[in-house]
Amino acid sequence: MACALSTPILRLEATSSRRASCGTRLEICRDFLGARRKYPCQILSYKNPSYVVRAMVLPASRPILDNEEERKQMSERYGFTQIGEPLPDNIMLKDIMDTLPKMLFEIDDMKAWRSILISVTSYALGILMIAKAPWYLLPLAWAWTGTAVTGFFVIGHDCAHKSFSRNKLVEDIVGTLAFLPLVYPFEPWRFKHDRHHAKTNMLSEDTAWHPVWPEEFNSSPLLRKAIIFGYGPFRPWMSIAHWLIWHFDLKKFRPSEVGRVKISLACVFAFMAIGWPLIVYKAGIIGWIKFWLMPWLGYHFWMSTFTMVHHTAPHIPFKTSEEWNAAQAQLNGTVHCNYPRWIEILCHDINVHIPHHISSRIPSYNLRAAHKSLQENWGKYLTEANWNWRLMKTIMTTCHVYDKERYYVPFDDIAPENESYPIKFLQKAMPDYA
Repeated sequence: MACALSTPILRLEATSSRRASCGTRLEICRDFLGARRKYPCQILSYKNPSYVVRAMVLPASRPILDNEEERKQMSERYGFTQIGEPLPDNIMLKDIMDTLPKMLFEIDDMKAWRSILISVTSYALGILMIAKAPWYLLPLAWAWTGTAVTGFFVIGHDCAHKSFSRNKLVEDIVGTLAFLPLVYPFEPWRFKHDRHHAKTNMLSEDTAWHPVWPEEFNSSPLLRKAIIFGYGPFRPWMSIAHWLIWHFDLKKFRPSEVGRVKISLACVFAFMAIGWPLIVYKAGIIGWIKFWLMPWLGYHFWMSTFTMVHHTAPHIPFKTSEEWNAAQAQLNGTVHCNYPRWIEILCHDINVHIPHHISSRIPSYNLRAAHKSLQENWGKYLTEANWNWRLMKTIMTTCHVYDKERYYVPFDDIAPENESYPIKFLQKAMPDYA
Protein backbone atom coordinates (compact mmCIF):
# COMPACT_ATOMS: atom_id res chain seq x y z
CA MET A 1 0.00 0.00 0.00
CA ALA A 2 1.33 3.43 -0.91
CA CYS A 3 0.39 6.59 0.93
CA ALA A 4 0.47 9.94 -0.87
CA LEU A 5 -0.50 13.38 0.45
CA SER A 6 -2.29 15.77 -1.88
CA THR A 7 -3.93 19.01 -0.79
CA PRO A 8 -6.62 19.25 0.46
CA ILE A 9 -7.25 15.51 0.76
CA LEU A 10 -5.34 12.57 2.07
CA ARG A 11 -5.30 9.90 -0.61
CA LEU A 12 -4.77 6.22 0.07
CA GLU A 13 -4.10 3.77 -2.67
CA ALA A 14 -4.88 0.26 -1.49
CA THR A 15 -4.55 -3.08 -3.21
CA SER A 16 -7.76 -4.37 -1.68
CA SER A 17 -11.10 -2.97 -0.57
CA ARG A 18 -10.35 -3.34 3.13
CA ARG A 19 -10.27 -0.16 5.23
CA ALA A 20 -6.85 1.55 5.29
CA SER A 21 -5.38 4.29 7.39
CA CYS A 22 -2.80 6.98 6.79
CA GLY A 23 -2.21 10.39 8.27
CA THR A 24 0.03 13.05 9.67
CA ARG A 25 1.53 12.61 13.12
CA LEU A 26 1.62 15.27 15.79
CA GLU A 27 1.71 15.62 19.52
CA ILE A 28 -1.06 17.50 21.22
CA CYS A 29 -1.86 18.31 24.82
CA ARG A 30 -5.42 17.28 25.46
CA ASP A 31 -7.88 17.81 28.26
CA PHE A 32 -10.81 15.64 27.21
CA LEU A 33 -13.21 14.90 30.05
CA GLY A 34 -10.58 15.94 32.54
CA ALA A 35 -7.55 13.87 31.47
CA ARG A 36 -4.56 15.84 30.23
CA ARG A 37 -1.55 14.19 28.61
CA LYS A 38 0.52 14.23 25.48
CA TYR A 39 -0.39 11.77 22.78
CA PRO A 40 1.07 11.02 19.42
CA CYS A 41 -1.84 11.69 17.15
CA GLN A 42 -2.67 10.32 13.76
CA ILE A 43 -5.47 12.15 11.99
CA LEU A 44 -7.38 9.61 9.95
CA SER A 45 -10.44 9.18 7.86
CA TYR A 46 -12.39 5.96 8.07
CA LYS A 47 -14.81 6.95 5.33
CA ASN A 48 -15.77 4.54 2.65
CA PRO A 49 -13.69 1.33 2.52
CA SER A 50 -12.52 1.80 -1.05
CA TYR A 51 -9.39 2.61 -2.98
CA VAL A 52 -9.52 6.33 -2.12
CA VAL A 53 -10.24 7.61 1.37
CA ARG A 54 -10.91 11.32 1.85
CA ALA A 55 -9.50 12.80 5.07
CA MET A 56 -11.78 15.76 5.70
CA VAL A 57 -9.70 16.85 8.70
CA LEU A 58 -7.34 18.51 6.26
CA PRO A 59 -8.92 21.96 5.91
CA ALA A 60 -10.93 23.16 2.98
CA SER A 61 -11.25 26.65 4.45
CA ARG A 62 -12.03 28.42 7.70
CA PRO A 63 -15.11 30.63 8.16
CA ILE A 64 -14.60 34.08 6.63
CA LEU A 65 -15.90 36.64 9.13
CA ASP A 66 -14.41 39.84 7.67
CA ASN A 67 -16.94 39.90 4.84
CA GLU A 68 -20.39 41.19 5.77
CA GLU A 69 -22.20 39.30 3.02
CA GLU A 70 -20.46 36.06 4.03
CA ARG A 71 -21.54 36.59 7.65
CA LYS A 72 -25.15 37.10 6.57
CA GLN A 73 -25.08 33.90 4.55
CA MET A 74 -23.53 32.01 7.46
CA SER A 75 -26.17 33.40 9.83
CA GLU A 76 -28.93 32.12 7.58
CA ARG A 77 -27.22 28.77 7.02
CA TYR A 78 -26.49 28.08 10.69
CA GLY A 79 -29.65 29.50 12.32
CA PHE A 80 -28.36 32.80 13.78
CA THR A 81 -29.92 36.24 13.42
CA GLN A 82 -26.46 37.83 13.39
CA ILE A 83 -22.84 36.68 13.35
CA GLY A 84 -20.57 39.42 14.63
CA GLU A 85 -17.53 40.73 12.83
CA PRO A 86 -14.13 39.99 14.39
CA LEU A 87 -13.15 42.17 17.33
CA PRO A 88 -9.89 44.08 16.65
CA ASP A 89 -6.84 42.66 18.43
CA ASN A 90 -6.14 45.93 20.25
CA ILE A 91 -9.46 45.90 22.16
CA MET A 92 -9.05 44.74 25.75
CA LEU A 93 -11.73 43.18 27.95
CA LYS A 94 -11.47 46.20 30.26
CA ASP A 95 -12.33 48.49 27.33
CA ILE A 96 -15.62 46.65 26.92
CA MET A 97 -16.33 46.49 30.64
CA ASP A 98 -15.75 50.23 31.03
CA THR A 99 -18.67 50.96 28.67
CA LEU A 100 -21.15 49.21 30.99
CA PRO A 101 -23.02 51.51 33.42
CA LYS A 102 -21.77 51.05 36.98
CA MET A 103 -25.32 50.63 38.29
CA LEU A 104 -25.51 47.26 36.51
CA PHE A 105 -22.98 45.81 38.97
CA GLU A 106 -25.03 46.78 42.03
CA ILE A 107 -26.70 44.05 44.10
CA ASP A 108 -30.39 44.57 44.87
CA ASP A 109 -31.43 42.32 47.78
CA MET A 110 -35.13 42.66 46.93
CA LYS A 111 -34.60 41.45 43.35
CA ALA A 112 -32.26 38.67 44.49
CA TRP A 113 -34.76 37.22 46.96
CA ARG A 114 -37.58 37.72 44.46
CA SER A 115 -35.74 35.31 42.16
CA ILE A 116 -35.81 32.71 44.95
CA LEU A 117 -39.55 33.30 45.37
CA ILE A 118 -40.10 32.77 41.64
CA SER A 119 -38.11 29.51 41.63
CA VAL A 120 -39.61 28.07 44.81
CA THR A 121 -43.17 28.93 43.71
CA SER A 122 -42.75 27.60 40.17
CA TYR A 123 -41.07 24.41 41.44
CA ALA A 124 -43.83 23.82 44.02
CA LEU A 125 -46.42 24.34 41.28
CA GLY A 126 -44.57 21.80 39.15
CA ILE A 127 -44.58 19.19 41.93
CA LEU A 128 -48.32 19.79 42.37
CA MET A 129 -48.86 19.35 38.63
CA ILE A 130 -46.94 16.05 38.69
CA ALA A 131 -49.02 14.84 41.64
CA LYS A 132 -52.37 15.74 40.05
CA ALA A 133 -51.78 15.30 36.30
CA PRO A 134 -53.12 12.26 34.44
CA TRP A 135 -50.39 10.14 32.88
CA TYR A 136 -50.74 11.70 29.43
CA LEU A 137 -50.04 15.20 30.83
CA LEU A 138 -47.01 14.15 32.86
CA PRO A 139 -44.51 15.12 30.12
CA LEU A 140 -45.82 18.71 30.28
CA ALA A 141 -45.57 18.70 34.08
CA TRP A 142 -42.02 17.34 33.91
CA ALA A 143 -41.04 19.96 31.32
CA TRP A 144 -42.33 22.76 33.55
CA THR A 145 -40.75 21.36 36.71
CA GLY A 146 -37.41 20.68 35.03
CA THR A 147 -37.35 24.27 33.77
CA ALA A 148 -38.34 25.60 37.20
CA VAL A 149 -35.60 23.68 39.01
CA THR A 150 -33.11 25.07 36.49
CA GLY A 151 -33.85 28.41 38.15
CA PHE A 152 -32.35 26.97 41.36
CA PHE A 153 -29.12 26.39 39.47
CA VAL A 154 -29.08 30.00 38.23
CA ILE A 155 -29.54 31.29 41.79
CA GLY A 156 -26.60 29.17 42.93
CA HIS A 157 -24.71 30.38 39.87
CA ASP A 158 -25.15 34.01 41.03
CA CYS A 159 -24.02 33.03 44.53
CA ALA A 160 -20.85 31.44 43.13
CA HIS A 161 -20.05 34.65 41.24
CA LYS A 162 -20.67 36.84 44.32
CA SER A 163 -23.50 38.63 42.56
CA PHE A 164 -26.37 37.48 44.80
CA SER A 165 -25.61 39.06 48.19
CA ARG A 166 -23.06 41.33 49.83
CA ASN A 167 -22.72 38.69 52.55
CA LYS A 168 -20.38 35.86 51.51
CA LEU A 169 -21.77 33.42 54.12
CA VAL A 170 -25.30 34.01 52.84
CA GLU A 171 -24.11 33.25 49.31
CA ASP A 172 -22.40 30.04 50.41
CA ILE A 173 -25.52 28.83 52.24
CA VAL A 174 -28.01 29.83 49.53
CA GLY A 175 -25.78 28.44 46.77
CA THR A 176 -25.36 25.10 48.54
CA LEU A 177 -29.10 24.79 49.25
CA ALA A 178 -30.08 25.81 45.72
CA PHE A 179 -27.87 23.09 44.25
CA LEU A 180 -29.08 20.30 46.57
CA PRO A 181 -32.25 19.32 44.62
CA LEU A 182 -29.96 18.89 41.61
CA VAL A 183 -27.49 16.81 43.68
CA TYR A 184 -24.85 19.22 42.42
CA PRO A 185 -21.94 19.96 44.79
CA PHE A 186 -21.71 23.75 44.97
CA GLU A 187 -18.02 24.35 45.70
CA PRO A 188 -16.61 21.84 43.17
CA TRP A 189 -18.80 23.38 40.50
CA ARG A 190 -17.72 26.91 41.48
CA PHE A 191 -14.02 26.09 41.24
CA LYS A 192 -14.38 24.49 37.80
CA HIS A 193 -16.75 27.18 36.54
CA ASP A 194 -14.28 29.91 37.49
CA ARG A 195 -11.82 28.18 35.18
CA HIS A 196 -14.37 28.27 32.35
CA HIS A 197 -14.65 32.05 32.72
CA ALA A 198 -10.90 32.55 32.92
CA LYS A 199 -10.18 30.28 29.91
CA THR A 200 -13.31 30.54 27.75
CA ASN A 201 -12.82 28.67 24.45
CA MET A 202 -9.15 28.00 25.20
CA LEU A 203 -7.87 24.65 24.00
CA SER A 204 -7.08 22.15 26.77
CA GLU A 205 -8.19 24.63 29.45
CA ASP A 206 -11.90 25.39 29.10
CA THR A 207 -14.00 22.93 31.09
CA ALA A 208 -17.23 23.44 29.10
CA TRP A 209 -18.02 21.86 25.71
CA HIS A 210 -14.48 21.40 24.53
CA PRO A 211 -14.28 20.00 20.96
CA VAL A 212 -13.39 16.33 20.66
CA TRP A 213 -9.67 15.78 20.11
CA PRO A 214 -8.90 13.86 16.86
CA GLU A 215 -6.66 11.35 18.64
CA GLU A 216 -9.36 10.70 21.25
CA PHE A 217 -11.89 10.09 18.49
CA ASN A 218 -9.57 7.64 16.75
CA SER A 219 -8.25 5.89 19.87
CA SER A 220 -10.69 2.95 19.83
CA PRO A 221 -13.89 1.94 18.02
CA LEU A 222 -15.82 1.59 21.30
CA LEU A 223 -14.88 5.06 22.56
CA ARG A 224 -15.54 6.53 19.13
CA LYS A 225 -19.09 5.13 19.14
CA ALA A 226 -19.68 6.50 22.64
CA ILE A 227 -18.43 9.94 21.59
CA ILE A 228 -20.63 9.96 18.47
CA PHE A 229 -23.73 9.15 20.52
CA GLY A 230 -22.76 11.56 23.31
CA TYR A 231 -22.03 14.55 21.07
CA GLY A 232 -24.84 13.57 18.70
CA PRO A 233 -28.33 12.45 19.82
CA PHE A 234 -27.53 12.49 23.56
CA ARG A 235 -25.87 15.90 23.48
CA PRO A 236 -28.82 17.63 25.24
CA TRP A 237 -28.01 15.47 28.29
CA MET A 238 -24.20 15.42 28.12
CA SER A 239 -24.05 17.74 31.13
CA ILE A 240 -24.75 14.59 33.17
CA ALA A 241 -21.34 13.25 32.13
CA HIS A 242 -19.77 16.62 32.96
CA TRP A 243 -21.45 16.55 36.40
CA LEU A 244 -20.10 13.07 37.14
CA ILE A 245 -16.58 13.51 35.80
CA TRP A 246 -15.64 16.97 37.02
CA HIS A 247 -17.16 17.36 40.48
CA PHE A 248 -16.69 14.23 42.60
CA ASP A 249 -12.99 13.44 42.17
CA LEU A 250 -10.88 15.14 44.86
CA LYS A 251 -7.76 14.71 42.72
CA LYS A 252 -9.12 17.32 40.31
CA PHE A 253 -8.84 20.08 42.91
CA ARG A 254 -5.99 22.06 44.46
CA PRO A 255 -5.08 21.24 48.07
CA SER A 256 -6.43 24.64 49.13
CA GLU A 257 -9.82 23.76 47.60
CA VAL A 258 -10.27 20.24 48.96
CA GLY A 259 -11.68 21.28 52.34
CA ARG A 260 -14.57 23.24 50.84
CA VAL A 261 -15.11 20.53 48.22
CA LYS A 262 -15.53 17.91 50.95
CA ILE A 263 -18.17 20.02 52.71
CA SER A 264 -20.18 20.35 49.49
CA LEU A 265 -19.90 16.63 48.76
CA ALA A 266 -21.06 15.82 52.29
CA CYS A 267 -24.14 18.03 51.78
CA VAL A 268 -24.98 16.34 48.48
CA PHE A 269 -24.55 12.82 49.85
CA ALA A 270 -26.65 13.76 52.90
CA PHE A 271 -29.43 14.97 50.62
CA MET A 272 -29.28 11.72 48.66
CA ALA A 273 -29.19 9.61 51.84
CA ILE A 274 -32.15 11.39 53.42
CA GLY A 275 -34.19 12.90 50.58
CA TRP A 276 -34.26 9.96 48.19
CA PRO A 277 -35.36 7.34 50.78
CA LEU A 278 -38.09 9.72 51.97
CA ILE A 279 -39.44 10.06 48.44
CA VAL A 280 -39.33 6.28 47.96
CA TYR A 281 -40.98 5.74 51.36
CA LYS A 282 -43.82 8.13 50.54
CA ALA A 283 -44.30 7.45 46.81
CA GLY A 284 -42.31 4.32 45.92
CA ILE A 285 -39.69 3.93 43.21
CA ILE A 286 -42.17 5.17 40.60
CA GLY A 287 -42.68 8.27 42.73
CA TRP A 288 -38.91 8.85 42.86
CA ILE A 289 -38.85 8.66 39.05
CA LYS A 290 -41.88 10.95 38.70
CA PHE A 291 -41.00 13.59 41.28
CA TRP A 292 -37.20 13.68 41.16
CA LEU A 293 -35.58 11.85 38.22
CA MET A 294 -37.71 13.22 35.36
CA PRO A 295 -37.46 16.89 36.47
CA TRP A 296 -33.72 16.32 37.00
CA LEU A 297 -33.39 15.09 33.41
CA GLY A 298 -35.37 18.16 32.34
CA TYR A 299 -32.88 20.34 34.20
CA HIS A 300 -29.96 18.64 32.45
CA PHE A 301 -31.64 19.22 29.10
CA TRP A 302 -31.57 22.94 29.79
CA MET A 303 -28.12 22.82 31.39
CA SER A 304 -26.72 21.15 28.27
CA THR A 305 -28.71 23.25 25.80
CA PHE A 306 -27.96 26.64 27.35
CA THR A 307 -24.26 25.96 27.74
CA MET A 308 -23.65 24.43 24.31
CA VAL A 309 -25.51 27.27 22.57
CA HIS A 310 -23.51 29.82 24.60
CA HIS A 311 -20.13 28.95 23.07
CA THR A 312 -20.54 26.36 20.29
CA ALA A 313 -20.87 27.40 16.65
CA PRO A 314 -19.08 26.58 13.39
CA HIS A 315 -17.54 30.07 13.28
CA ILE A 316 -16.38 30.22 16.93
CA PRO A 317 -12.86 28.80 17.35
CA PHE A 318 -11.12 27.20 20.29
CA LYS A 319 -7.59 28.64 20.39
CA THR A 320 -4.29 27.75 22.00
CA SER A 321 -3.11 29.83 24.94
CA GLU A 322 -0.62 31.59 22.65
CA GLU A 323 -3.34 32.68 20.21
CA TRP A 324 -6.12 33.25 22.73
CA ASN A 325 -7.50 36.75 23.30
CA ALA A 326 -9.76 37.35 26.32
CA ALA A 327 -11.88 40.09 24.76
CA GLN A 328 -12.44 38.13 21.56
CA ALA A 329 -13.27 34.94 23.45
CA GLN A 330 -15.81 36.62 25.72
CA LEU A 331 -17.45 39.03 23.23
CA ASN A 332 -17.03 37.27 19.85
CA GLY A 333 -16.98 33.76 21.30
CA THR A 334 -20.17 33.96 23.37
CA VAL A 335 -23.67 33.70 21.87
CA HIS A 336 -26.81 35.55 22.92
CA CYS A 337 -29.89 33.39 22.30
CA ASN A 338 -33.53 34.32 22.90
CA TYR A 339 -35.90 31.60 24.19
CA PRO A 340 -39.66 31.62 24.83
CA ARG A 341 -40.22 34.22 27.53
CA TRP A 342 -41.60 31.80 30.15
CA ILE A 343 -38.34 29.84 29.96
CA GLU A 344 -36.28 33.01 30.38
CA ILE A 345 -38.36 34.02 33.43
CA LEU A 346 -38.09 30.63 35.16
CA CYS A 347 -34.35 30.45 34.36
CA HIS A 348 -33.61 34.06 35.39
CA ASP A 349 -32.23 35.16 32.01
CA ILE A 350 -29.33 32.69 31.99
CA ASN A 351 -29.60 32.89 28.18
CA VAL A 352 -28.48 36.56 28.22
CA HIS A 353 -24.92 35.37 28.37
CA ILE A 354 -22.57 37.81 26.66
CA PRO A 355 -22.60 40.43 29.47
CA HIS A 356 -22.08 37.64 31.99
CA HIS A 357 -18.82 36.80 30.23
CA ILE A 358 -17.76 40.43 30.08
CA SER A 359 -18.16 40.51 33.87
CA SER A 360 -19.51 37.67 36.00
CA ARG A 361 -20.25 40.18 38.79
CA ILE A 362 -23.38 41.43 36.99
CA PRO A 363 -26.46 40.01 38.80
CA SER A 364 -28.84 37.96 36.66
CA TYR A 365 -31.62 40.57 36.99
CA ASN A 366 -29.36 43.20 35.36
CA LEU A 367 -28.23 41.07 32.41
CA ARG A 368 -30.87 42.41 30.01
CA ALA A 369 -29.92 46.02 30.64
CA ALA A 370 -26.25 45.07 30.29
CA HIS A 371 -26.92 43.35 26.97
CA LYS A 372 -28.76 46.42 25.70
CA SER A 373 -25.69 48.50 26.57
CA LEU A 374 -23.45 46.06 24.69
CA GLN A 375 -25.74 46.22 21.67
CA GLU A 376 -25.47 50.01 21.66
CA ASN A 377 -21.68 50.10 22.00
CA TRP A 378 -20.45 46.82 20.52
CA GLY A 379 -23.45 45.55 18.56
CA LYS A 380 -21.63 44.75 15.32
CA TYR A 381 -19.36 42.27 17.14
CA LEU A 382 -22.16 40.25 18.77
CA THR A 383 -23.45 36.85 17.68
CA GLU A 384 -27.18 36.51 18.34
CA ALA A 385 -29.92 33.97 17.67
CA ASN A 386 -33.46 32.99 18.46
CA TRP A 387 -33.62 29.39 19.64
CA ASN A 388 -34.62 27.30 16.63
CA TRP A 389 -34.30 23.88 15.09
CA ARG A 390 -31.69 24.90 12.54
CA LEU A 391 -29.39 26.26 15.25
CA MET A 392 -29.62 23.03 17.26
CA LYS A 393 -29.21 20.91 14.14
CA THR A 394 -26.06 22.85 13.21
CA ILE A 395 -24.50 22.29 16.62
CA MET A 396 -25.51 18.65 16.99
CA THR A 397 -24.57 17.52 13.47
CA THR A 398 -21.47 19.59 12.63
CA CYS A 399 -19.67 20.91 15.74
CA HIS A 400 -17.69 17.84 16.72
CA VAL A 401 -13.96 17.23 16.21
CA TYR A 402 -11.33 19.96 16.66
CA ASP A 403 -9.51 21.23 13.59
CA LYS A 404 -7.19 24.24 13.65
CA GLU A 405 -8.22 25.57 10.26
CA ARG A 406 -11.89 24.59 9.96
CA TYR A 407 -12.53 24.87 13.74
CA TYR A 408 -14.83 21.81 13.67
CA VAL A 409 -15.02 18.65 11.56
CA PRO A 410 -18.33 16.70 11.62
CA PHE A 411 -18.20 13.09 12.81
CA ASP A 412 -19.69 11.79 9.58
CA ASP A 413 -16.79 13.26 7.59
CA ILE A 414 -14.24 11.06 9.35
CA ALA A 415 -16.06 8.15 11.00
CA PRO A 416 -16.67 4.75 9.39
CA GLU A 417 -19.97 4.60 7.50
CA ASN A 418 -21.37 2.00 9.88
CA GLU A 419 -20.62 4.19 12.93
CA SER A 420 -21.82 7.61 11.76
CA TYR A 421 -25.50 6.64 11.46
CA PRO A 422 -26.56 8.56 14.63
CA ILE A 423 -25.42 11.80 12.95
CA LYS A 424 -27.02 10.87 9.63
CA PHE A 425 -30.24 10.11 11.52
CA LEU A 426 -30.19 13.58 13.14
CA GLN A 427 -29.53 15.20 9.76
CA LYS A 428 -32.69 13.56 8.39
CA ALA A 429 -34.89 13.66 11.49
CA MET A 430 -34.27 17.17 12.85
CA PRO A 431 -36.32 19.92 11.16
CA ASP A 432 -34.45 22.74 9.44
CA TYR A 433 -36.69 25.59 10.58
CA ALA A 434 -34.95 28.81 11.61
